[in-house]
Amino acid sequence: MRTGRGLDVLSLGSFVVLGLPDGMLGTAWPSMRQSFGAPIADLGLILLLITVGSVAVSAFVGALIRRFGVPVLLALSGACAALGATGLALAPGMWLVFGVSVLLGAAAGMMDGGLNTAIGLSGRPRLLNLLHAAYGVGTTIGPLLVTAAIVLSSWRPAYLALVVLDLVIAVSWLVQRRHERARPAPGPGPSVAAGGPDGPAAGGPDGPAAVPSHPSDGWSRRRSSFVVAAGMATFFVYTGVEVGAGQWEASFCRGHLGLSASAAGIATFGFWGALTGARIVLALLPRPLPPSRVVWWGSGGAVVATAVIWWQPGTPATLAAFSVLGVALAGVFPALIALTPDRIGRSRAQHVIAWQVGAAAAGGSGLSALIGLLIGLAGLNVLGPSLTVLAVVLAGGIIVLERVAPVPVAAPVPEPASSPHRARSGRCRR
Repeated sequence: MRTGRGLDVLSLGSFVVLGLPDGMLGTAWPSMRQSFGAPIADLGLILLLITVGSVAVSAFVGALIRRFGVPVLLALSGACAALGATGLALAPGMWLVFGVSVLLGAAAGMMDGGLNTAIGLSGRPRLLNLLHAAYGVGTTIGPLLVTAAIVLSSWRPAYLALVVLDLVIAVSWLVQRRHERARPAPGPGPSVAAGGPDGPAAGGPDGPAAVPSHPSDGWSRRRSSFVVAAGMATFFVYTGVEVGAGQWEASFCRGHLGLSASAAGIATFGFWGALTGARIVLALLPRPLPPSRVVWWGSGGAVVATAVIWWQPGTPATLAAFSVLGVALAGVFPALIALTPDRIGRSRAQHVIAWQVGAAAAGGSGLSALIGLLIGLAGLNVLGPSLTVLAVVLAGGIIVLERVAPVPVAAPVPEPASSPHRARSGRCRR
């Protein structure tokens, strides 16, 4: 297997493992809270603590990549995730669950921010879609893993299995680092493995003059700041819809629709499975859809699907709406990442992509936590209206972003054959 292809496979595998705990937690929570005698709304506090760890790390992902390189960053992520999953599997009470939640968030922030930045700057939209499809594979398998563990004994063995997978990922990235150091530097190609995505704008071999001008270069500081903030807000709200639906669907199905534990797990599998399947289709289309079109149709479809969940015309239709929501959301996140260099320029995107991923982590955990607080106050029937409001805000944010910083029509979307992970003295050459 060629080194570049092997690195792509390792990246995809890492995102499968990244997605597992996100799919597991919501499904495990009804049984977990019974084990500890915890109120249902404590899931929101767990998600909030995960947010703290993830956002704190995401703010420094770019600097960590430059200092240590992507393999070291991702190996550290795997080790932290393994330690956190061990804490969950062996927790005697909620105090330890709360304690390791920050560590789990930090691990996710390193993995998510590191690989999204690397591949987002590599100009490979297919790989970016496959990366997020791999995350969806993890979130799809997660509910099944927990459901099988609960049927056989309890939710704890599922997290012990996660420990093993996290350790495998950590060791694999350490092996990759050794391999990159041992082999001769390859020819020109996008690079992140050894040093980071420092393109010419960051002081690469060709110097700043090698980067072509971008319309955003003439923006005022106020406009630039607004566009960056609007982009981060869009990611914040998007992930709130995705993770909010995925984390609370099992509780909604069991506590509001009256489904059994196994049926609720299968229903949650339907949401994550639809999300994953749609991402795979988007990645394998002979002619990729323009990212802007994916964003528009996806956000509109999310509004319709969440409105049906709020309406609840019947259990089958409500469950189908969750799956439709997964399909609608599938391409939005990777498409927004792919549009970022075209929207604000490559030099800004080197830093902003990691910030966007951090904002997404904050939205996924923070807005899910807020939904949990609302559920604790008013009951599970508030899930539908909460998701609908978030979907409408998402669509509005995308409209604002497109008006303030439209993507240039002529912006190319390259798909180079070389791997985004190859190293050349820690610099990226195009």
